[in-house]
Amino acid sequence: MPSQPGHDGGPVRDPDASMKLYIYQHCPFCCRTLMIRGLKQLDLPVEVIMEGDAETPTRLVGKKAVPILRKRDGSHMTESMDIVHYLDEAFPPRAITAAPVPAIDDWASRAFKPAITLAVPRFTRGRFAELATPQARAAYTERETRAFGDLQALLDSTGEQVAALQPLLDELEGIVPAPGGAIGDSDFLLFPILRSLSIVAAVRLGPKARAWYEAMLQRTGMADFSDQAS
Repeated sequence: MPSQPGHDGGPVRDPDASMKLYIYQHCPFCCRTLMIRGLKQLDLPVEVIMEGDAETPTRLVGKKAVPILRKRDGSHMTESMDIVHYLDEAFPPRAITAAPVPAIDDWASRAFKPAITLAVPRFTRGRFAELATPQARAAYTERETRAFGDLQALLDSTGEQVAALQPLLDELEGIVPAPGGAIGDSDFLLFPILRSLSIVAAVRLGPKARAWYEAMLQRTGMADFSDQAS
C-alpha cells in the first residue's frame, strides 16, 4: 500500500496486511490501542465488533473481550496495554519513552469508576458503530444495566455525580503533564478517562487538563465524543 499523509502530514506506515484491530468505538480500553495506532501513524485496519456479538471474540481469543489484535503471525492477543506495548515495540522507533507517573496512575485508579459511571448511560444512547442495530443497542443497554443499575436514574443524578467528581478534576490540575511531553504508560490511563468524560456536557476540565487533553487529541489524530455530549 502506498504511503498516505498522516494526521500531522507525515507518512502513514502500513504495518502488515494481515494485521487487524478489533474494537468498540466507545470503549476506554480500546481507546488505548487507538492511541498507539495514531501516535505511531500505523495504517492498521480497524474492525468494530457489534455489541451482543459474543461469537466473534470467543472464536478469536476464547472469551468475549475487546480490544483484540490480530498479529502478523495470525494469532490474536487481548489486554489493551499488552497490545499497546506490542505495537510500540514491533514498529520502531518507540513512542513510549517516559517513565510512569505514580500520581497520574493513582489519580486514574480513583477517577475511572466515577467517570465511567457518568459516561455509560450516555454511551448507551450514543452514535457508535457497535450499536448500529436495535438488537446491538438493546444488548449493550442490558449489559450496562446489570453492571451499573438504573441508567435513567444515573442520568437524573448527573449534577450530584459531577459535583462528587469535581475534587478529582481540581486535583488533576496539580499533576497533569505539560502538553506535548514524552509519552509514557500513564498517558494511556489518563487520556481514555478524559475522552470518556467528553460525552458528559456538565463536566468542565481545568485549563491545564484541557490543554494536555487537546494536545493528545491532536497527537493521536483521534476525535472525542463532545459532538454527542448531553
